[in-house]
Amino acid sequence: MITSRRIERRVIDLYRQGIITGGCYTGIGNEATSVATAFPLAEHDVLVPTHRDMGSHVVRGHTPVQIMQQYLKRATGQTRGKDSSLHMGREGSNIVGMISHLAHMAPVAVGVALAERQLGRNSCVLTTVGDGATSLGDFHEALNFAAVQKLPVLFVIVNNQYAYSTPVSLQYACDKLSDRAAGYGMPGETVDGTDAVEVYDAARRAYTRGRRGEGPTLIESVTMRARGHSEHDDFKYVPSDLLEAWWRWDPIERFERYLEEHHVMTAEERRSVGEDVDHEIERAIDIARADPMPTPESGADGVYRYWEPRWTVPSGEDWELEP
Repeated sequence: MITSRRIERRVIDLYRQGIITGGCYTGIGNEATSVATAFPLAEHDVLVPTHRDMGSHVVRGHTPVQIMQQYLKRATGQTRGKDSSLHMGREGSNIVGMISHLAHMAPVAVGVALAERQLGRNSCVLTTVGDGATSLGDFHEALNFAAVQKLPVLFVIVNNQYAYSTPVSLQYACDKLSDRAAGYGMPGETVDGTDAVEVYDAARRAYTRGRRGEGPTLIESVTMRARGHSEHDDFKYVPSDLLEAWWRWDPIERFERYLEEHHVMTAEERRSVGEDVDHEIERAIDIARADPMPTPESGADGVYRYWEPRWTVPSGEDWELEP
């Protein structure tokens, strides 16, 4: 959680300095959700993240160097400089690169779960969606198909109080977003998204059910997006007293208190962890900034798949295409 937040704080700094360009979306305030839902995943499980899941990327092995190479659009980044932000995934990592349009990753997660089953692997799949995107058709179609097929998908709704500038009070009429699970015949649970332990326990139960063949689970994690929709959003539509109230439930501070109360980590040890993380992030920025930018000639690389010139048409007759 510390690594996730401090990477994003530095990303904001670099964005405001004009060093990072394009969109700048963060999950500050949502770290307990992104980290604790990914932490119980097994190595063979699959993460299908969205744009505020920095913590999940860190848990699943993306390093600060890889993340900074991506944000700085270097040729060494996973999209080779063609994109920025968390639009990153790499072959063999069990992380599926995200599609920008929100709710669109939910059907992808369902497809991955179905493919894993067909390949004979008992893999769970984790994907997230914001409260606003639960109003889109892709979300509902994905839940319905996953439930009918009893696929081991954990759908996590990150209820961070605002869909861009629209408050949750104007988004839906049900008491809890997890109530929607009943309509699709799957378990639904609402958890305190600022409590990493509570989120972790709920996710672990969901994965256990999935591995037993009991199908998908819907978890609503109630938290607060502590920044605007992106860094070009001034966030003035959020009442300051509401934001201050949520900051009293900072998920990182809550977990630090938990660790101290349970004699797991002292305040001095926490400071040392923070210093180590800061050093690693600054080193990552230096490495990424020294890496080359993509060349204009590389613009079409990885965009088109080059096929053999020989095609078979429905008639069965082969046609030789012009080279």
